Amino acid sequence: MADLKNRDYMIEVRALTRSFGSLVAVNGLNFSVREGEVFGLLGPNGAGKSTTLSMLCTILKPTSGTASINGVEVTKHPAEVRRMIGIVFQDPSIDDRLTGRENLEMHANLYGVPGADARKRINEVLELVELKDKADLLMRTYSGGMRRRLEIARGLIHYPKVLFLDEPTIGLDPQTREHIWTYISALGKRENITVVLTTHYMEEADELCERVAIIDYGKIIALDTPRRLKDGLEGDRISIKTKGAAPLAEKLSQLNLVKDVKMSYDELRLVAKEGDVLLPRIVEVAAGIGVRVESMSIREPTLEDVFLHFTGREIRSEGGGDELHGLAAIKRRGIR
Repeated sequence: MADLKNRDYMIEVRALTRSFGSLVAVNGLNFSVREGEVFGLLGPNGAGKSTTLSMLCTILKPTSGTASINGVEVTKHPAEVRRMIGIVFQDPSIDDRLTGRENLEMHANLYGVPGADARKRINEVLELVELKDKADLLMRTYSGGMRRRLEIARGLIHYPKVLFLDEPTIGLDPQTREHIWTYISALGKRENITVVLTTHYMEEADELCERVAIIDYGKIIALDTPRRLKDGLEGDRISIKTKGAAPLAEKLSQLNLVKDVKMSYDELRLVAKEGDVLLPRIVEVAAGIGVRVESMSIREPTLEDVFLHFTGREIRSEGGGDELHGLAAIKRRGIR
């Protein structure tokens, strides 16, 4: 017997926690995702993103807390939850000895999609990811982007209500990543499904997601629409290249012209309201103290700036792999 569905949300997570011995990988997460929404879990490698997906996909059991998909609690009715979800793993998980079509046929069979429906559905998803003309080629001839697109198609074969994407564009070149973004953006509208993706690419989340939760050390430190998160920083980002960075930084601070000043070698990074109006004044101040400005740039805040604001560090400075948290790695280790 399925649990009673809360009609407002497709996914509900309450105080979700997962520990590995003394390591708390996910620490009391609370969030909800609406039907048809594209929702992002952002953070550096090891932040707990993939562990969270693992629990929502029934691969891992929570240490404590609850989560439900379409009103069905993941720990009480895991088989029912699995029938409602599709997953695209971070690591490749398709058979390159088969053709694209054969991979999809095998997956449809595993999910019990009837023959006639399966053939129709395979054609639909191949068209969605623009691989219909490559369907009968062996997977080993596919590029990395084509493989990723086929994995997304495979996750849609059984008409899932929710599609989980774990780092869907990792390892792909920028052009291919943008193509994958196009396919993901079309899913909610064309397939009427909810999409949850993990990523450490802030621009990816900004492009795709209606709302994002930024995770660090297993906790959600910010959750809202990308636009509201960026607007909350209140200030343009100004970058100045100059060999006189130190005296210019000191002078700008004395004059209280900017909200924040950071210096790195020959670069100043400033935060200021109405930055475009302030630029001529900065040049004037620099000239007044004999400092030559080599170049200047200005931009609006990004999600990278949001992460820096809440954590005190840049997400790109985070190194290392995500072996402990990767969905495929967890499956290989047989953890349940």
